[in-house]
Amino acid sequence: MSVILPPLVALLIAAATVAAGMTYARWRGLLDTPGRRRLHQVPTPRGGGVGIVLAALIVALVPAARGAWSLAPALGVAWLGGALLVAAVGYADDHRHLPAWLRLLAHLAAALLLAMALGLPARFAPVPLLWRAGILLATVWSINLHNFMDGSNGLLALQALFVLAAIAALASAGGAPGLALVALVLAAATLGFLPFNFPRARVFMGDVGSGTLGFLIAAVALTAIARGALGLAEAAVVVSAFAVDASCTLLSRLLRGRRWYRPHREHLYQWIARVSGSHVRAAAYYSAWNLLLAGPVLLLMRVRPAWAWPLAVAVLICAMLTWWFGRRACLRAGKNAKLRHAPA
Repeated sequence: MSVILPPLVALLIAAATVAAGMTYARWRGLLDTPGRRRLHQVPTPRGGGVGIVLAALIVALVPAARGAWSLAPALGVAWLGGALLVAAVGYADDHRHLPAWLRLLAHLAAALLLAMALGLPARFAPVPLLWRAGILLATVWSINLHNFMDGSNGLLALQALFVLAAIAALASAGGAPGLALVALVLAAATLGFLPFNFPRARVFMGDVGSGTLGFLIAAVALTAIARGALGLAEAAVVVSAFAVDASCTLLSRLLRGRRWYRPHREHLYQWIARVSGSHVRAAAYYSAWNLLLAGPVLLLMRVRPAWAWPLAVAVLICAMLTWWFGRRACLRAGKNAKLRHAPA
């Protein structure tokens, strides 16, 4: 019962808060309206991710700051402080647009808290600055990556569920049951949000949810890596679906001279949703990648540790090829649809 109770409480808190947040968003007029850079057709409340944040704070982060989950209190305080920073700037941005530099400053501050609190793994002892810099970059990228990829019904929540469940399983098998339970609590909080956003979106997560979820995923994963409960190669496979789509899309925009920081509809999931006319189909493709490829590869990595990096590289190459050919297929399908509907 002690293992089941925290995730159950987190799920109930998240669901109740999301329901209340929808009423608040309508009252304040916090609605995402349809537009050229959006995939949705009707005005929809935003900021529902506050339910995930509140559940994470109450059930996981505040206890962690008090030394629960077999974590050092300093690390728990870093988790709590970082999450509050990211959530606060996201909440403010959901209410009124904040300048990019201010959001980035808050993200860097949250990442710095985590970098200063995480212990130094033995294998990084000769190059401590590399470990700290890696934490900074990985955390800031995770925050923004999850924000970039939050644009289709259920996609981010389903991805977070897979990532957190995989980390929980790997951390438990790696001798970190407390960390595994934290990951399960965060997964349960995300599950409490999911029915409000999938298959039909009655509320969007908003920056308060997507950014904070990105920080917490980075915090849990990096802590598991620092403790030796999760390998770097395993982490690369766990996040491969989102990491490759976001990274390849960003690189593509930079190479074409686009303003990479501006909203757009060039991610693969956005192409899939537009061409197919279905948010469910986009979520299904990414879930299939996770369950049919990433999951079995993670299991094989544990059975054959010597194969970890070759397998991880193979998965990332496969993901990049899928991104490339998937976009080309969507472009062709989009052009054919325009031709079919062109006036005679």
